Amino acid sequence: MISPLAYIHPEAKIGENVEIAPFVFIDKNVVIGDNNKIMANANILYGSRIGNGNTIFPGAVIGAIPQDLKFVGEESTAEIGNNNIIRENVTVNRGTAAKGKTVVGNNNLLMEGVHVAHDALIGNGCIIGNSTKMAGEIVIDDHSIISASVLMHQFCRVGGYGMIQGGCRFSKDIPPYIIAGRDPIVYSGINVVGLRRRGFSNEMIENIHNAYRIIYQSGLNTTEALKKVEEEVPMSPEIEYIITFIRDSERGIIK
Repeated sequence: MISPLAYIHPEAKIGENVEIAPFVFIDKNVVIGDNNKIMANANILYGSRIGNGNTIFPGAVIGAIPQDLKFVGEESTAEIGNNNIIRENVTVNRGTAAKGKTVVGNNNLLMEGVHVAHDALIGNGCIIGNSTKMAGEIVIDDHSIISASVLMHQFCRVGGYGMIQGGCRFSKDIPPYIIAGRDPIVYSGINVVGLRRRGFSNEMIENIHNAYRIIYQSGLNTTEALKKVEEEVPMSPEIEYIITFIRDSERGIIK
């Protein structure tokens, strides 16, 4: 299962049933779990932590040092969870002193050429399209779909269960459950199809729709709109998520 043409540092820890192709480079201070497949010419560098059941395609680089001039060699990690598909030429950089780690959760698909910068946090069940670039300390919540060639500014957050149109760029937060698109990027409705696929009831989808109708179409400022949502929309974990996300947003949300 391990090619003699691969280089594996003697201090690296490799789990069971791991397939390592020719010309893979695995550095010291690397931990790789069970049932992973690492294809030719992938590089798993210092500080990488790989869970179980991942497939890493040719040319991927996990654990390279941050592209941040404040980084001075501090100990940090790049952590990949379980059952991810990491396609060709994906790069996931280590963390910095800011958070100490970059994290990709479980069951994600990172398509060709995706870049995950230092201290980023990607949740579970996300799909990230070809050539999308994520700057440092971004957060992507669970079950987000980000299309191809999206540019995500540092410190931004993307809420869960939403979809971002290909080719967008943004420097503000994108709330959960919505579709964001056009240029410049704007709120383009809620992700009805995606929510139905995830088992959201028609009633819940309507409540989410009503909450965003108040937030985006009432003419109220954000504080007043959120107060009106609390007063008029039946409360649930989903509505609480919207309210908390927007109240906690330090960059503000897209319009």
